[in-house]
Amino acid sequence: MIACVRLLVLLPYFLFINVLVLLVCVARPFHRNNVHLAGKLYSSMSRIFGLKLDIRVPTSVKRQGPFIYVGNHQNSFDLITVCGAAQPGTVTVGKKSLIWIPVFGWVYWLSGNILIDRNNTGRARDTILAAAAKVRKRRLSVWLFPEGTRSYGRGLLPFKTGAFRLAKSTNEPVVMVCASNLHNKIKLNRWDNGTLIISLSDPVTLDDSRSTKEWAQWFREQMKQTIEQLDKEVAQHDVSLLRATEEQK
Repeated sequence: MIACVRLLVLLPYFLFINVLVLLVCVARPFHRNNVHLAGKLYSSMSRIFGLKLDIRVPTSVKRQGPFIYVGNHQNSFDLITVCGAAQPGTVTVGKKSLIWIPVFGWVYWLSGNILIDRNNTGRARDTILAAAAKVRKRRLSVWLFPEGTRSYGRGLLPFKTGAFRLAKSTNEPVVMVCASNLHNKIKLNRWDNGTLIISLSDPVTLDDSRSTKEWAQWFREQMKQTIEQLDKEVAQHDVSLLRATEEQK
């Protein structure tokens, strides 16, 4: 029953958001803050799923930029969760095939995001060069998922080096975007699906003390440790909430 109510509310709301963002993007195509606006609107759908977002952004990130953001990519729910952490002046790198999705694909393109052809290594490298040019010319931050695909509960997958090559070529710091575990967390027939913590790190500048591959491994380890800490915090919060609920009965 709860799932039916959710879907009845979610479908028209999702269409409304897409139409609204599309109109904004048509009015100001490729504007530097289109992704920020879209992220805020899409993440508002998390409330319909009974999921509370706790987004933590350090002052160093709010006041500076541009950055190269690297985040963990868990599943399709990322569209309504981690996107809410997108800061002003940020674009993402996504699959070229997204443009063929009606409305959403058009919104993704007109938002100014960078499309990459994953099946063509040469073109993928050209996309990294294009991203570097945007960072330098328009002072834009770029958000990438270094795992390259969704993890679906398999933990943090190995990192590709594209994000870190981009950071080195632009000489811009890297900011880690770590989200606590979302795998099997959302149940459509449950009103309260708990809290998801999304924590942004302070910027880290890549120097010559490590190779690009070593930096990718270092960031993966740092993110893995942070995610484990966030998972523990969420677990403690859920236990405290359960105890408070039982005491009220």
